[in-house]
Amino acid sequence: MKAIALLALLGLFGSAVAEARTLERELGDFSLKLGTAPARSMAQGLINPSPYGSLHGGFDLTHESGWYVGHWSPSMGVRDNTLLELDSYVGFFRPLDERLGYELGVIRYSVPETNFERHQYYAGMTLLGSRLGAAVNQAPARTDSTLLLDLGLDVPWRMDMTLKYSTHNLNFPVMLSGGRRVSSFDDWSLNFSRPWLGSRFDLSYTGSSLGGSGCAAYSGPNRYCQDYWSVRWERPLF
Repeated sequence: MKAIALLALLGLFGSAVAEARTLERELGDFSLKLGTAPARSMAQGLINPSPYGSLHGGFDLTHESGWYVGHWSPSMGVRDNTLLELDSYVGFFRPLDERLGYELGVIRYSVPETNFERHQYYAGMTLLGSRLGAAVNQAPARTDSTLLLDLGLDVPWRMDMTLKYSTHNLNFPVMLSGGRRVSSFDDWSLNFSRPWLGSRFDLSYTGSSLGGSGCAAYSGPNRYCQDYWSVRWERPLF
């Protein structure tokens, strides 16, 4: 799987369009996308964001019947203090008409070096290129539920907006100093992304219901427990 992800990156970098972050090809009844940024699907709105400065990429293969498979590596583990992560998914998307459709699928997250593995099931609806969905991940020690809103604001800003809100329920409460027990918490994230001068500009905000010493119990997908803003500018080298 690591080799597949590397080939996906090489295929993208070989594109003649220097500004492209996603390369698309038609292969008979299939549509193939290679990219250094996730394509616009609900599955790729749920996979973990890429750590800053890491080598990342993936592919998405869709059949005309609506079935699709894909793979995304938010980190390929080629830098010090990073681990290879593989996020693979399979799903089905069915348009009901030119504006409305529905989607079902499952994502498998894994970190081979630590034997970490979990599955997340998702479902959602698409309306005029925007997506509203929900996902559930039930692991042996916890249950995570996520709501996802993915909007494509093409006019007049040419901007993507993604909003995620998650609830995490722990089977074994985390004990904090002072005898406080944390058995559940919420977190959220909001991201604005826009192409700019051949590059990509991202503005993100994350937060959680925990704070102060309670952050010792935080184990969600955000990089930080408390309110955090970040600005990112990225430009392809090729």
